[in-house]
Amino acid sequence: MESLFELLKTRRSIRNYLPKAVEKDKINKITQAALMAPASKRSNPWEFIVVENKPTLLKLSECRPHGSQMLVDSPLAIVIIADKTKSDVWMEDASIAAIIMQLQAQDLGLGSCWIQVYGRENTEGKTAEQYILELLNIPDQYSVLCILSIGYPDEERKPFDTEKLAIDKIHFEIF
Repeated sequence: MESLFELLKTRRSIRNYLPKAVEKDKINKITQAALMAPASKRSNPWEFIVVENKPTLLKLSECRPHGSQMLVDSPLAIVIIADKTKSDVWMEDASIAAIIMQLQAQDLGLGSCWIQVYGRENTEGKTAEQYILELLNIPDQYSVLCILSIGYPDEERKPFDTEKLAIDKIHFEIF
């Protein structure tokens, strides 16, 4: 395992995947890591829908007109949802769980990409969220934050160059 800093440096959005299934033990590690994510008042409003079925991945890829098409060739998607009745900060809690899944995937040699769902439109006159709620039969008290596409990378992305980081965005004591 590399250091957290190296993991963060090398984790980049991957949109092209090899046609290779993600092993069950890796899926289990990714989802279990998410279950350890911090949540406000330990409300744990997040839940996760693991999708490997190709026809369902194809339908998920149509949730938005742009930005979700990589799901067609992705061997795995995890839909991040949250029960809005459990927490007023469900979005923050679900976001933390999602990034933990992405970091765990990276640590396992997998690539991932966050596909924003909440607040995005669908081409069928509804929101991307409504489309997914209906598609996956998700109860009404849940909201869909995002989908993570996950798989073995079929592209190479350069790590962040720490010399080019926007250090001027860091402030000490006052703005």
